[in-house]
Amino acid sequence: MSGGATVLLVAGEEIARYGFSGGHQFGPDRHAAFMQELRASGVDAQLTHAAPRLATEAEITSFHSKHYVDFVRERSATGIGYLDGGDTPAQRGIFESASFVVGATMVAVESLMKGSSRRAFVPIAGLHHAARDAAAGFCVLNDIGVAIEQLRRRYGIERIAYVDIDAHHGDGVFYAFAGDAKVCIVDLHEDGSTLYPGTGAAHETGTGAAVGTKLNLPLPAGANDSVFQIAWARALKYVAATEPEFVILQCGADSIAGDPITHLQFSPQAHAQAARDLCALADRLGHGRVLALGGGGYNRRNLAVTWTGVVREMLSIETRDTGRETR
Repeated sequence: MSGGATVLLVAGEEIARYGFSGGHQFGPDRHAAFMQELRASGVDAQLTHAAPRLATEAEITSFHSKHYVDFVRERSATGIGYLDGGDTPAQRGIFESASFVVGATMVAVESLMKGSSRRAFVPIAGLHHAARDAAAGFCVLNDIGVAIEQLRRRYGIERIAYVDIDAHHGDGVFYAFAGDAKVCIVDLHEDGSTLYPGTGAAHETGTGAAVGTKLNLPLPAGANDSVFQIAWARALKYVAATEPEFVILQCGADSIAGDPITHLQFSPQAHAQAARDLCALADRLGHGRVLALGGGGYNRRNLAVTWTGVVREMLSIETRDTGRETR
């Protein structure tokens, strides 16, 4: 990058704790798997680092209902039962660790808006299934929803682009902002006929005055990089037309071939391209602000390599086979 711009990594034990014990797919080991690869690649040394913080009650309730927040806090204290129909355990302390995830995303937002960094990455974040008043799909608090609300209220940002390439449809974000014409949503995911949560059909383009401001791109099980390329070209054109003032990328690595619970067959290069293209778009628009969030991914090697590739592209570095770094 030129001009001394920096890429911020918000990571640490506070968000590493977000996960579920007992061999759950979303286990607390995901953070360590990523950090080990990031350090081995040499990319980590080129980043600016920040620690997560706890989100405030006001931040959390800018998206979530007070009733739901109180429910999660109560269940988190006992650690008994589930927060939804059976996917998301009410593990003891989950409210605090989820609050750190929201806070970590807000640390990144604050840095980008202050101009301290031009890109930011948060590995354990992008909890896109949580609704305003309900947990879902391993997601307790929706840090993306909070970030969008805070960008509008605290910073006066109007045009926000949310791009989701996780294998699962980001239903918690989509339906929360389905009627908001200023939030452009592009969601590229495995077709809901073969994968949770079963939503995100192509005909869902927004509601009311926001019809046409959302683009769902459901892909068939087994879709590979060739299919991604076609869909991504359409997605990028759609985002560019909205001229967003802030770009959020949810780059869940569960769309990479070999994930144990999904059926897409992308390579890590697909996610690297998405990051590269969105950073280039943000630069053309003059602000450079891109926030990438790790999202899903349950093959530890996949998520480690994929997210490291995303961060590398945010640094605008191309690593050649020889090990020489250029650009």
